[in-house]
Amino acid sequence: MKNNQRREFLKSTGLVGLGLFGAGSTLANEFENPPLQAKQGVNRIQSFNMSGFAAPKIDTVRIGIVGLGMRGPGAVDRLSKIENVEIKALCDLLPERVEKAKAQLKETPHKPDGYSGNAYSWKEMMDRDDLDLIYIATPWEWHTPMSVYAMEAGKHAACEVPIARTLEECWQLVETSERTKKHCMQLENCCYDFFELMTLKMKREGYFGEVLHVEGAYIHDLLSLNFKKDGGYQDMWRLKENYRNGNLYATHGLGPICQILDINRGDQMDFLTSTSSNDFSMHAEAVKLAEQDNFFASYAEKKFRGNMNTTMVKTKHGKTIMIQHDVSSPRPYSRLHVVSGTEGYAQKYPQPRVAKGHGWLKEEEFKDLETKYTPEIIQKVGELAKKVGGHGGMDFMMDWRLIDCLRNGLPLDQDVYDAALWSSISPLSEWSVANRSNSIDVPDFTGGNWKTNAPVNITLSGGGNTGVRV
Repeated sequence: MKNNQRREFLKSTGLVGLGLFGAGSTLANEFENPPLQAKQGVNRIQSFNMSGFAAPKIDTVRIGIVGLGMRGPGAVDRLSKIENVEIKALCDLLPERVEKAKAQLKETPHKPDGYSGNAYSWKEMMDRDDLDLIYIATPWEWHTPMSVYAMEAGKHAACEVPIARTLEECWQLVETSERTKKHCMQLENCCYDFFELMTLKMKREGYFGEVLHVEGAYIHDLLSLNFKKDGGYQDMWRLKENYRNGNLYATHGLGPICQILDINRGDQMDFLTSTSSNDFSMHAEAVKLAEQDNFFASYAEKKFRGNMNTTMVKTKHGKTIMIQHDVSSPRPYSRLHVVSGTEGYAQKYPQPRVAKGHGWLKEEEFKDLETKYTPEIIQKVGELAKKVGGHGGMDFMMDWRLIDCLRNGLPLDQDVYDAALWSSISPLSEWSVANRSNSIDVPDFTGGNWKTNAPVNITLSGGGNTGVRV
């Protein structure tokens, strides 16, 4: 890209004058990529609106699953319990993982073929003509390439979080989904947790009045797991991700509160600012381990992200969003989930609570709220989900809802614009952190259609007829 073109791009996105040319490898790589520059601007024309898109009904959803490490085996188990599902293929780099997953299904009707042995065995699986959905649970760097390939191969894609690591990957997902008319769903399970669904229904029915501020987070002490040499993340991939300094894992806290604010469907993110603390844990841990085991010597030479990242977003309608990320401090687990309105307030951690005015509702009042505002999906499969498991049941409700929508030709709760926007927080926050927390414009992946897109439908209208085997 010519220098004058690049400067015009920077002006249009609010990044001019922030010194981004020398801010690090992430910035350099992104700014050297011409497709990003051409597609980032406010005048992008959407080729097809995937928001509210209903693909043709699929009576029996035929699935191929790739990635059988930490998350994949749980997905195999959950999906095997949903009726009108056929798990036809399993794929992983390591053959023993494929065989172990196939053994999980020994007492079920599912008899999948296995694919393994090299880093691109997944392409052979996705090239089959008897699959409807590709379910992706691999390390982050593979998420976008696999999702794009799946859609190009004529399959719907459902991918673990975050679905993209760069803005260019976000745009690749959006444009591929629009062109192929294939769903691209980020598997944000926290949108299906019980309290999050309850507060969404409360918001829709006016309990909070006008929601003005929301908060979400991923605060989870993963220090030991990230440095776990054996039995942790393969090839230490997640530890290596933490060389990037920003909010690397925004979607768990962000997804549910974006649905509450109708982001992409009535409101849109405008700009963000992001600040990271220094790193007080990860480098010290690497140095300590390197003294005992030379395997960690190279990690002791690296600079890691700060402990706590706080990112603030302002929306087009003047609402504010706070998102935090800390995976290296000794703190209790929290996703925050705060909803603050003109007439009410709710927060999930350390325990689910709702307030009207200055005081918390009493226990019996809260129970009455739960009865009144429990959404249909929880009434339908909530207890079954708890039995099947997966983060208390939210994983199963997510999978069941995905299959039910595909079977009944319904729009998905999370579309490709949600996937791109929620994941874009990571590179955008990196840019802000690298430039003294200057504000960064947030791309509009909907091409302006956020103004008219309908909010997510949290009822089971048109669906709810998918059975479960427990």
